[in-house]
Amino acid sequence: MAKAKQTVRPAQLPWRFWVVIIGVVSVFVVLAVRAAYIQVIAPGHLVKEGDNRTLRTRNMPTYRGIIKDRNGVELAVSVPVRAVWADPKVIHETGALQHHRRWLALSDVLGQETSELMARVQDPKRRFVYLQRQVSPAMANYVDQLDIPGIHLLNESRRYYPTGEVSAQLIGITDVDDNGIEGLERLYNDRLTGTPGTRKIRRDAKGRQVELLEMKEGEDAGSLVLTIDQRIQALAYKAVKEATIRYQASSVSAIVVDVESGDIMAMANSPSFNPNDRQNASPHRMRNRVITDAFEPGSSMKPLAVLAALEFGSVQIDDVIDTSPGWMRVGGSLIQDPVNNGLMTLEEIIQKSSNMGTSKLVLSIPERFWIDTYYNMGLMEDTGTNLTGEISGIFHERSRWSKHELAALSFGYNISVTAAQIARMYTILASGGIKKPLNIVKNDKKNTFQSEPYRVVSEKNARAVVHMMESVTQEDASARRAAVAGYRVAGKTGTSKKAVAGGYSSEYVNIFAGIAPVSDPKLVTVVLINEPGGDLYHANETAAPVFSQIMGGALQMLNVAPDDKRVSSTFARHGG
Repeated sequence: MAKAKQTVRPAQLPWRFWVVIIGVVSVFVVLAVRAAYIQVIAPGHLVKEGDNRTLRTRNMPTYRGIIKDRNGVELAVSVPVRAVWADPKVIHETGALQHHRRWLALSDVLGQETSELMARVQDPKRRFVYLQRQVSPAMANYVDQLDIPGIHLLNESRRYYPTGEVSAQLIGITDVDDNGIEGLERLYNDRLTGTPGTRKIRRDAKGRQVELLEMKEGEDAGSLVLTIDQRIQALAYKAVKEATIRYQASSVSAIVVDVESGDIMAMANSPSFNPNDRQNASPHRMRNRVITDAFEPGSSMKPLAVLAALEFGSVQIDDVIDTSPGWMRVGGSLIQDPVNNGLMTLEEIIQKSSNMGTSKLVLSIPERFWIDTYYNMGLMEDTGTNLTGEISGIFHERSRWSKHELAALSFGYNISVTAAQIARMYTILASGGIKKPLNIVKNDKKNTFQSEPYRVVSEKNARAVVHMMESVTQEDASARRAAVAGYRVAGKTGTSKKAVAGGYSSEYVNIFAGIAPVSDPKLVTVVLINEPGGDLYHANETAAPVFSQIMGGALQMLNVAPDDKRVSSTFARHGG
């Protein structure tokens, strides 16, 4: 008989199995919780860490704006250069300091001591140290080929001045970070500085760009167009540099102004400096003396006394002034001429530079009218250029003036002015009595200090004084060296002793200010020679010939037609 099948009950799972199950489930639970925490609760931190490793923001290169003259000649440009920098942490981690021969070559090309160079990267906690800024591309390529771990190159730019020392004080300079620190570079730094664009990229583990995430356009730097004519600027600088040597002067300055527009065509100073190599860039060489240095102008102010008397009506153009006996006491002080000139016309007072003549003229008009004439001619204010460092001269206004002080003003004492202020005064005369600001930048919307041109003296009297000044440069006059062949020139010399504390020194200041051509004035030029050191110390011997050189060259460069009939008739007689 067959046996019945027995029912077999499954054995219970061993405890080890449950341990494994529980372990696996726990792992998945932990992973799920962690994933939920990362993805939902606190994803920001890890996203930030990932971005720190893969995202980079790159600045797109931008260069400082160009400064040009009125004809487009470049006076200041930016050129690409490189900066050498080090990552001390990488240098120490890679043992780069052991490559002695490479460091010796690096120090040699950078012109630094090897010990000093290595000492700058001794701190392993630092991540960025400049080793040298603004190195040339050739030097940068050499540094790159040395392949020293932790030594890198950075793109930057350096300012270059093609005209060198010719326009140095006017243009100014920038620092190593390309920020303007002197001259027009400083005054218009915001305009000349652009805003760099940026690119936000993602890179892979090898540093390669894999994605462009964002790109922002920068703002291009603006250019600056000056009123300067570089041809005339170079001519003026050559003349003042030669004069500094010839007359052994402390300094020589010159300014050339266009009569119609008030544009400054040249502004030159000597001694100067090379802005591309600043080893000799001492403060006294960097000063733009045309606008920063004030001197008592001497006899160059005498035409103003004649003009004031004509404007007030105390004399007429054809009147004669009695200057006998050649001297007089005013308020207990002596005023005199070198000789007794007797009866003098207004033209002769200017031609012979008579202290007696101008004194009698100003004492014939009210005090306030005479002082206001100085204000009207722009001698108590800046010229309108808005240049950094420009001064308004030195003039001590007072409630009461003595007669001697008023008389002394007529021959250029008791007031100190700059060469630019004298140029502006003569521009008013040349333009027939119209006062206008001087300009140094074309279409300068930044300069809010400029005023519209307006009349300050009558055209008739201004023209009359200019014609009187023409006699100063005639063949038999003292300033005949200021004459320019082919052109009628009007001007006036000024020779004065330098004022010092308690009186006057034995040093002189020589000035010649002039206008040409007289028939249709186009240019005003002022030359100032400070402390001539040789035997020549009168303006007709020093400043006058320098004026002739600058004015003559400028008129020819601008193709101004000659107006001297005497020269034309001479040419005709010789078949010219």
